[in-house]
Amino acid sequence: MASVVNNTVVSSFSPLSAFPIISGGTNWSWLYTTVTIVVSLLALEQSVYRYKKRHLPGAKWTIPVIGKFADSVEPTMEKYKAQWSSGALSAVSVFNIFIVMATTNEYARKIFNSPTHAEPCLVYSAKQILLPENWVFLTGKTHVEYRKGLNSLFTRKALGMYVGIQDQITRKHFQLWLEDAKKDPRAKDIMMTARTLNMETSLRVFCGEHLPDEATQEISDRYWDITVALELVNFPLAIPGTKVYRAIQARKSAMKWLTLAAKRSKEAIAAGQEPQCMIDQWLVDLANPSYKGRTDFSDHEIAMVVFSFLFASQDAMSSGLIYGFQHLADHPDILEKIREEQERVRGGDYEKPLTMEMLEESTYLKAFVKETLRVKPPVTMVPYKTTKAFPISEDYTVPVGSMVIPSIYPSLHDPEVYPEPEKLIPERWLDPNSKANQNPRNYLVFGSGPHRCIGVEYAVMNIGLVLAHAAATMDWEHELTPESDKVQIIATIFPKDGCKLKFTPRQQRS
Repeated sequence: MASVVNNTVVSSFSPLSAFPIISGGTNWSWLYTTVTIVVSLLALEQSVYRYKKRHLPGAKWTIPVIGKFADSVEPTMEKYKAQWSSGALSAVSVFNIFIVMATTNEYARKIFNSPTHAEPCLVYSAKQILLPENWVFLTGKTHVEYRKGLNSLFTRKALGMYVGIQDQITRKHFQLWLEDAKKDPRAKDIMMTARTLNMETSLRVFCGEHLPDEATQEISDRYWDITVALELVNFPLAIPGTKVYRAIQARKSAMKWLTLAAKRSKEAIAAGQEPQCMIDQWLVDLANPSYKGRTDFSDHEIAMVVFSFLFASQDAMSSGLIYGFQHLADHPDILEKIREEQERVRGGDYEKPLTMEMLEESTYLKAFVKETLRVKPPVTMVPYKTTKAFPISEDYTVPVGSMVIPSIYPSLHDPEVYPEPEKLIPERWLDPNSKANQNPRNYLVFGSGPHRCIGVEYAVMNIGLVLAHAAATMDWEHELTPESDKVQIIATIFPKDGCKLKFTPRQQRS
């Protein structure tokens, strides 16, 4: 110890002299002070966590600094179910972000419907990626008024225009799928092929031909960077090489093209062209003398709205489509019922484009879509952030600045409302007196409250149309793997093996 106390001792006598930080008395004081501060901060972290947690189920102590980060890096349905089963409300901490998980339908709906206490925050990096001024982050009256101005984009009249575009794009992609299957008949996962179909459909519905083909390809190719950056937990800083950085670059690329589409749409409508896509219809609505509300939207603002619709539709609808294909492959009896219905609705003419009227007559198809989304909801939870202390129950108040997460999955698998909840039973939606139809509050696939998905009818219509066309024109076999029934959780959920399918043309009945 002499070499530590006396700096005049030759350094070779002590290995500590190789470390100048601790080789002198003054530096020992520095080390002691540093250790004291670190220990105090860690103790404070634990105290704050336990104070916020109070009596809620959850770990008694949080792992210093990172908390439950390891579990969040690779989330699984099993871990989520364990968290949900721990209590109606439970607590976790990740990187000092205090999180309250709400399991029951009562608490989930309370969060969705309490805009004065909590606002959607999606994930920590969402505002960096989607832009902080995007309308999806508005709250209160401002959000209500802005949303009201977008409602006309999802009326029955507007949907009637979109269905023709959806029909055309779907037929195009199915032809490509069959051509690829003819060249290579092996089963392939449909994760990216389904996403590509969905992306082109959305871009053409939203922007029409105002986007060049190269733009749809570029946006589609790069959107995956946005998807993976919207996982619940990610490294938050936009440093080159990180997921968030790549997502921001993908957003910039998409916004460049969407802004161009907005500009071209304005030019086309000003020249007297009839509406042929969503942006066109919006501009026509804004120019209507009876329209009451703001009308001066810049190209950039229009592009932001379209980008928010892409964000809302791409991952959720892709998840719904992929699980729809998987469920039909695994339930041939249900697939046969859809085929029989399509034969009747179309009068045997599969070349004739699908219409709104045909889809409305497809009652079993609609019941199946509703059921497949219930069994495998694309989004299992929606993070909110408290803007003030939130008295969520009689004996617990969520602290301000905390994340509070309404869970969707438990409400959709409540055995009291959905007997045999894990089973795919479309018929439960055909009986108006069924428990499922008598308890609409449990069907939280599209959320609830002021931020409920604005494009519910569009999403359901698109998933139904794609699956109806597939049932009528193709056969497909599901290649089962050990991961077919396992769930991959990214921004939404997908089969862990990507859903391996083998497609062949269907022989039409004579």
